[in-house]
Amino acid sequence: MPEATAALTPRQIITAMSGLVIAMLLAMLDNMIVSPALPTIVGDLGGLDHLSWVVTGYILASTVATPIWGKLGDLFGHKATFMASITIFLIGSALCGMSQDMLQLILFRAIQGLGAGGLMVGIMSVIGLMVSPRERGKYQGIMMAVMPAAMIGGPLIGGFITDNLSWRWVFYVNLPLGLLSLVVVWATLTLPGEVTKKAAQLSIDWLGASVLSVWITALVLTVTWGGSQYAWGSWQIIGLAVVAIAGFALFLIVERRAAEPIIPLQLFSNRNFSVASALGFVVGFAMFGGVTFLPQFQQFVQGQSATNSGLLLMPMMISAMVVSLAGGLLITKTGRYKAIPIVGAAMLVVGLWLFSTMDANTSIAQTGLYMVALGVGMGCLMQTTNLIAQNSVPIRDMGTATGTATFARNMGGSIGVALLGAIYANQLTSSLGDTGGQGTPSASGMTPAALHQLPEAVQIVFKQAVVNGTHAIFLWGAVIAAAAFVLAWLIKEVPLRETLTPDDVAEPADSIGH
Repeated sequence: MPEATAALTPRQIITAMSGLVIAMLLAMLDNMIVSPALPTIVGDLGGLDHLSWVVTGYILASTVATPIWGKLGDLFGHKATFMASITIFLIGSALCGMSQDMLQLILFRAIQGLGAGGLMVGIMSVIGLMVSPRERGKYQGIMMAVMPAAMIGGPLIGGFITDNLSWRWVFYVNLPLGLLSLVVVWATLTLPGEVTKKAAQLSIDWLGASVLSVWITALVLTVTWGGSQYAWGSWQIIGLAVVAIAGFALFLIVERRAAEPIIPLQLFSNRNFSVASALGFVVGFAMFGGVTFLPQFQQFVQGQSATNSGLLLMPMMISAMVVSLAGGLLITKTGRYKAIPIVGAAMLVVGLWLFSTMDANTSIAQTGLYMVALGVGMGCLMQTTNLIAQNSVPIRDMGTATGTATFARNMGGSIGVALLGAIYANQLTSSLGDTGGQGTPSASGMTPAALHQLPEAVQIVFKQAVVNGTHAIFLWGAVIAAAAFVLAWLIKEVPLRETLTPDDVAEPADSIGH
């Protein structure tokens, strides 16, 4: 057994984390800043029918790249690959700002997404290599402080830039932040626990990466386009679903035979790793799928502006941050963690169920209280599931494990947004169709500003339809979150490592079948 490497001092860790915090801000701020600028971008570049691809292209590229960046970090070193992902993200940002038409913007957003896929994985992998699992919770909790800043500040900054400068600066603003992050990471980051393979042992699983890209793309497009661009029973959606299933089966075969698989299947023989990944997927589905549509209720039913609906998310974001910090400190002090995801999953169910009870009479204060419940669930789950996954593998597989766990959560979020979005749209359309009266508004193309110009009777009809739609998605979200509660009980509380020994790993008894 190799000896444990010398640990970094708290001062060294905090100094290095300053670069990670900036990179985290880049990763989380980007979409928040871009969203308010999209109407202006379409007006300038044209191509309204391609608007969704500005977002879809970014998400697809980021999702596909996530596990690949994790594996590259294990092969070539996490500092180098992390800096490479920042560089690609900045190149994509600069190109996006220079786009002359919508097709160029979509392509450059995909390049930006490729870099973004490595940002979050790189951050969590680097923290995993700097700090032992026992101490890691309190440092990962610090990263949660970026969430409120991005969620609240992003739309405000994006709107200000669009109104007062140019939409191109929503991309250019990434450049000074990214360059600063690169300099800080290069100058301060040391990874004592990192183990890379010798040049003669390097073997990149190009076939696995290619097959992975195909089935993920097919799956994301199936759930994104199903029920919106094409009917669920159309040949396009059925064809994509077949490609996704066949591609996934082929991926499993390829990974079993690869010398250095992108996602080593043996990782899933560890019970805690499997449970943490599954928990991340379910949490991503329920949480992101549900929260994405909360502004619909706030804007259409409660009459809030887009900016205010972002500000009104503060109770959720702040409670998530506080609980994450407190949970990290508790884990560091006690070394115990099983109760945290159990409580988090329970609060996730409660929060989503409370959201499903909202109607036209629900006050902003009530909505804020419901957000606190959901925020507590988020704070308990977001970092703890990642910590459990990292504690379940040797240091040499840190990037792969982090990339796989992040990939599972992102896939859950993508599928959750798509499927719950389809439920919302169908419920909204069905509710409006049931009224059957003259002057009933159409769900297609309706904006909060346009709704306020309609007669009060028509507004009431549309608001009730939105209530019906949000009731359905939050109720389904609560049902899915209940699966997370069951999964959380399956976690085995294996002692957290207190060193960064390269080959150290959780106890073998944690494996499936023991």
